[in-house]
Amino acid sequence: MLSRVRLFSPPKHPVLSLAVQAALFDGDPQERSQFQVLVRHFLDRFFTNETTSSDGETKARALQIAYAIALPGLCVAIYLFPPYHYPGGRPFWLQISDHYFYVMYSFVAIGAITIFVWDFFFPDLLDVFVLSTLSIQRQTLFWARVSAVVLFLGIFLLGANALGSLFFPASADLPSLARHFFAHLVAVTMSGAFIAAFFLALQGSLLTLLGERISRTISPFLQGLSVTGLLTMLLIFPIVSRFLEALLSSGGREVQYFPPFWFLGIYERLLRGSSTLPVFATLARTGWIATAFMIAMASLFYPFAYRSRMRHVVEGADPRNTQNRILIPLTSVLHKTLLRIPQRRAIFHFISQTLLRTPRYRVYLTMYGGGGMALVIAGVVMLKLGDGHISLVFSPDGLRAAIPIIAFWTIAGLRAAFLGPADRKVNWIFRVINGKPGWDESTATRWWVLLWALILTLGSVTLIHAIAPPGFNGWSNTGVQVFVGISLCLLLTDAFFLNVKMVPFTGARPASTTNLAFVLIQYFGLFPPLVLLTLGLEDWLLQGLGHLLIVAALVVGAHFELLRRHRRIVTDFLGLIEVDEEEEEFPQRLGLRY
Repeated sequence: MLSRVRLFSPPKHPVLSLAVQAALFDGDPQERSQFQVLVRHFLDRFFTNETTSSDGETKARALQIAYAIALPGLCVAIYLFPPYHYPGGRPFWLQISDHYFYVMYSFVAIGAITIFVWDFFFPDLLDVFVLSTLSIQRQTLFWARVSAVVLFLGIFLLGANALGSLFFPASADLPSLARHFFAHLVAVTMSGAFIAAFFLALQGSLLTLLGERISRTISPFLQGLSVTGLLTMLLIFPIVSRFLEALLSSGGREVQYFPPFWFLGIYERLLRGSSTLPVFATLARTGWIATAFMIAMASLFYPFAYRSRMRHVVEGADPRNTQNRILIPLTSVLHKTLLRIPQRRAIFHFISQTLLRTPRYRVYLTMYGGGGMALVIAGVVMLKLGDGHISLVFSPDGLRAAIPIIAFWTIAGLRAAFLGPADRKVNWIFRVINGKPGWDESTATRWWVLLWALILTLGSVTLIHAIAPPGFNGWSNTGVQVFVGISLCLLLTDAFFLNVKMVPFTGARPASTTNLAFVLIQYFGLFPPLVLLTLGLEDWLLQGLGHLLIVAALVVGAHFELLRRHRRIVTDFLGLIEVDEEEEEFPQRLGLRY
């Protein structure tokens, strides 16, 4: 019996030579078609590019992002299991609030992903100067990219909602489990599909109607506003959920124009059928029409935008004068004071010019800036119910917390942009001229960051006092907030760039620092205590001038101590003998990729 199944029979070929292994395959392996290869290539470009990952970490980064997006749906489902099994069940409007969270989360997650890969939906230099020179038809290139875009968005749409769609209906354990699962899956899918189609249609219409140059000018502002709006929706969810019954029962026009409510209506209409409230039926009808309209608009504008981008890449961009006339007096002062050394002046202007001409670096600034503004809005804006109406009010504590929030996320975003994965094509010129980057290069980087952090933070102080309640303003309050803003910008710049030893945009982040969990711990472990400490410190500073002098002395002392540590780090770095393989090949490769 055992010999028949050949478990213990001797092998036919004791040694599997290359010839024997080749003979084991009776037929030719199935070859992929040209279209399949292109789809795989375009899909891989979403994950392997200068914005999302550096060399060798594509799979790890993709898995980290997938886990981070999928986990909230599962965690919320587990958290809601006990409330749904209390005696008497979960109240009706709390169930509505749970459904609203899932459609809103799908809306925010897919919208943020679409914004982050905004520039990869259309052709780039690689497509035009490499792929278009091969024997590939234009229609094949076009449809392959369309398929890759749909697959990419579909993968993240499925990943963001799969665990929630499986576990939340099971946790809720409503009478009709199958109907609940179907309603949940359709609602969250429609929510994500709408926002993805909206941003595709927006980008396509900008390229088609305004042209490449104007589109690239206004795109960062639109991306920043969009990220701010999406993250604000997520952060104010606890506030909105408390007033959900009042909002939906009021019949106000603002309810009809808030997209997440449309898909909440679809959820309730599919789950409860004709017995649902009339407002949900109206919202559901709006949601179906709006989704179909956005998909149609995206399908209409995408071919024209694709053609416009191809023509722009072939013809090249028009020469632009990136010198800002408004900043000329400030630049002249800097040249005569802080930037008298040529190395510092070169690095300072290199940072400015690179951020202006390279969209991929602005993506980091957009995401961090949008996140910071969303935190400010969520902390400042409050809802107040009175006389049957809901009104917006400003929180004094939220206005005070805006200063550390803006300073922190501005400097953190600049650091992420400077150290983000990037082409290292400019690295060789600095190495040839000056060797390793030293004290002057790092000093110019920190001054550039400090200058713009001060401009944004002190500008926010002015804006805060323009919208603050009457009792919030005053010379003492204004002076303390200016002092706190300057101190935070100075110390946060020193802290964030303490171990930065390279010229911005010219080096890849080490693989050991790409662990997403450790990155989040570093940020969220430092950020909340910083905000709370700043709020308490402002009250203490208002008690007298002596307190202000004490804190000023501490800030100056901490600043010089951090500078001393940074100088020692740079000095040790300059004294190291590089033995890395990439450094040994530097004269031949010039820091370029293969």
